[in-house]
Amino acid sequence: MRSKKALMNTTTSLLLQFVTVISGFIVPRIIIGTYGSDVNGLTASITQFLGYIALFEAGVGGVVRAAMYKPLAHKDMTKLSGIVRATESFFRKIALIFVGYMLVLAAVFPILVNNSFDWMFTASLVVIIGISTFAQYYFGMTYTVLLYADQRRYVTSYLQIFTIILNAVLVVIFAKLGASIHWLKLGTAAVYVLRPIILNRYVKRGYKLDKKAKPDTQAIKQRWDGLGHHIAYFVNLNADVVILTLVSKISSVFSIAEVSVYTVYHAVVYGIVNITGSVSTGMEAGFGNMIAKGEKENLNKKFALYEFIYYTIVTVMFTCAGILILPFVKVYTSGVTDVNYIRPVFAYIIVLAYAAYAIRSPYNTLTLAAGHYKQTRNGAFVEAGINVVVSVVCVFVWGIVGVAIGTLAAMTFRTVQYAWYLSKNILKRSFMVFVKRVVVAALISAVSIFLVSVLPKVAVVSYVTWILFAVETAVVVVAITFIFSFVFAKKELFDTMKYIKNTFLKRKKK
Repeated sequence: MRSKKALMNTTTSLLLQFVTVISGFIVPRIIIGTYGSDVNGLTASITQFLGYIALFEAGVGGVVRAAMYKPLAHKDMTKLSGIVRATESFFRKIALIFVGYMLVLAAVFPILVNNSFDWMFTASLVVIIGISTFAQYYFGMTYTVLLYADQRRYVTSYLQIFTIILNAVLVVIFAKLGASIHWLKLGTAAVYVLRPIILNRYVKRGYKLDKKAKPDTQAIKQRWDGLGHHIAYFVNLNADVVILTLVSKISSVFSIAEVSVYTVYHAVVYGIVNITGSVSTGMEAGFGNMIAKGEKENLNKKFALYEFIYYTIVTVMFTCAGILILPFVKVYTSGVTDVNYIRPVFAYIIVLAYAAYAIRSPYNTLTLAAGHYKQTRNGAFVEAGINVVVSVVCVFVWGIVGVAIGTLAAMTFRTVQYAWYLSKNILKRSFMVFVKRVVVAALISAVSIFLVSVLPKVAVVSYVTWILFAVETAVVVVAITFIFSFVFAKKELFDTMKYIKNTFLKRKKK
């Protein structure tokens, strides 16, 4: 049952990420083409600033998931109801705090950006964009956490796919009608408000939760330790945009359009992170279930297989990204002349930074499944500090490249720290397993990049020719990956092929 749920969660999450990536390219391109890079940069900055409210979540989402694994495994609905009640109360308080934060940001944010937009234009945009976030915390966050813990992430994935597609359709319609950016964002906000409301109704009908159960506040006692993890997560994903936004205000060299440049490249690499991360979807809950039942041998065996599969996918995806990102951006921004989007050095560093971020996923997943928030808290604070300090220092020297350097330094540190902690404290294995995987991945990337550079290739001048180049690149990278896996990880390669074969045979028999 665990394997079946994990496969369903992975499949739907992968579909969700593909839809998200496609939408992530369509929507900004329409906004850039219709309203300009300044408006796209402004909306991206507002979204990032509003995202910082998640810091108030205090890491409770992951902590609650860890607390839910045991009552779900043993079908203890009384215990589960108490956890849900405590979590719901917490998130609704966060929603109210968010309202105050949003109003303060609406008053202050127009002062932080340049004078391209008047105060009312920017302030009203902050409120409109913030509507969906409020609804998510007030109506749906608790039930999202519950479904994740119960290995039913596929339910939220289907719902997200629907709202993302509807959002993209509305953006196209509003842009074609010549509506203002405010009406466009208001229409799309209404779509995202539907998601938590529907989720709320689904859980209340599907789970026999006791609405009068006493809130179990002990279940979220590690929330302050979880805060460190959330600070690291949000700082590393959002600090670059915030720093570029503030620098655009105090420096005449940079403009808010630099944020638009950043978001185009970020959409590519973060989209790949989400796609590769789909492999991890449902795994945390599955590992949490194994830990709750004391299945140590099974845990080590399944984790080793999962780790190999994950590294293989990440290596292929990010090697292809390093080769294809600049040709893609050239085609994607063709005809846009208000700012230069072709930034080779920035492109390569940001790809490397997010590759370092992506490979931590197996270690992060198992560490959180074990509920080790307090033990790994300090590493999260160090990561956040590295990103901010290095980015602030470097941005004034190298501009947008500087913030990418800060991100790379922080993400590399945290990934190594996670791998070390897991090896020594949970799996009790040699740290050299991690080192070997990284070295093999680096060799695969280096050989693949060299071969693609010397082989004949099509001239990339359109999306069609880019796709042809992408197919050629993917074939080379996959082939090199297979050869290196056969040489350095033969057993894991054959175990993976056996697992895939058995999984599909079972599905056909049914």
